Amino acid sequence: MKWKSRYTAVSIVFLIWLVSYLDRMVMSVAIPYIGMEFSLTPVEMGFVMSAFFAGYALCQIPGGILADKFGAQKVMMAGIFWWSIFTGVTGLVGSFTTMILARVVFGVGEGITPSGTWKTLATWTPVKERGFANSIMLSTNALGPAIAPLFVVAIMAALGWRYAFYLLVIPGLILCFLIWRFLPDNPADKKGITQEELQELQEGEQGLEQDTSAAAKMSFFQVVQYPAVWKSFCIMFFSNTACWGFMTWLPTFLVQGRGFNMSDMGIVASLPFFVGIVGALAGGKLIDGLFANNRRILVCVGELMAALFLYLTYSTADVTMMIVYQTAAGFFIFMCLICVMSLPLTAISKEITGRAMGIVNTAGQLAGFLAPITIGYLVQVSGGGANSFDTAFMYLAGMAVMAALVSLTFTQKKKAA
Repeated sequence: MKWKSRYTAVSIVFLIWLVSYLDRMVMSVAIPYIGMEFSLTPVEMGFVMSAFFAGYALCQIPGGILADKFGAQKVMMAGIFWWSIFTGVTGLVGSFTTMILARVVFGVGEGITPSGTWKTLATWTPVKERGFANSIMLSTNALGPAIAPLFVVAIMAALGWRYAFYLLVIPGLILCFLIWRFLPDNPADKKGITQEELQELQEGEQGLEQDTSAAAKMSFFQVVQYPAVWKSFCIMFFSNTACWGFMTWLPTFLVQGRGFNMSDMGIVASLPFFVGIVGALAGGKLIDGLFANNRRILVCVGELMAALFLYLTYSTADVTMMIVYQTAAGFFIFMCLICVMSLPLTAISKEITGRAMGIVNTAGQLAGFLAPITIGYLVQVSGGGANSFDTAFMYLAGMAVMAALVSLTFTQKKKAA
């Protein structure tokens, strides 16, 4: 099979998301030990993990506006450079307050970047390939958390938790070069691209909900009012509450709730996310294939299965079955994440992709901000012991059920191209 320019584009956005998830998930793995060093309560640990989302959520919509106005290339390069520097700064902090500040500012850089990657996908892939391309990119939501425990535990054991943050500055700087070299905003400006591929990139655009010229003139508030956008916003909020609550607190649950040591925690905490990669890719294939004309069904079923396995994870007393259940939960959580993000991506014009996906992703990051704090509160009021995570897992399962119910309201007006 001949390598096409769009494969390079998808590969680069895959790496962008992978590095971004490594950078943000370092904190989830290191927090039990940072908490010990800084003498943090569960609620304070929750605030540290949520602080990133304050900056991240606030910058999703501005990032989308900037990507639509100035182009994805410039916005992605600026965001990645910013977050890489403040990843390193995180390793220098010496108190709870400065940790919070560093994580908020770090989140600003990561927050302006995602809309640029979605705009890149909309520009560099035909409509019929966007669901799977999106699943490849967002499989990093599972791959990053899968790698992070192994990477961070190894670094912490050898050098301490601070060096895990220092070393992650380097990949971000490499990404800035790759974007500058290989991802122009206009595919026609890419050296070596064929006329045949340029024509392929335009296939299916006429099947989207808006006329391209009309979409380009839509105001921000008109984009917000689009059913495909605001319904996806609601689904994403509930789905990402379950996702981020699970991701950020799983290492602490294993250490404090089930008594795992550092090395065992690193391995067991990675399993749901390695399996989640399979779930993400499977979701992308299914939502572009078998469920292409009824995507909401796949989302609904996946969310209900995620809720079931979250419930089983905390309710079983058997450690082996707990590992099995948490791993299965990871599969469905990440399958749903891909499917939810594919709903608006395949229903709107690429002219408003930056703004629309910035709005939808804001919901996910609001959930990401609230979930760690809420879980920390539920753990703390439950006594902080081995059984203190039960209510927290019930809450996460309930959020997945809510996502399933709202997904049934999503109306797919057009058949997939």
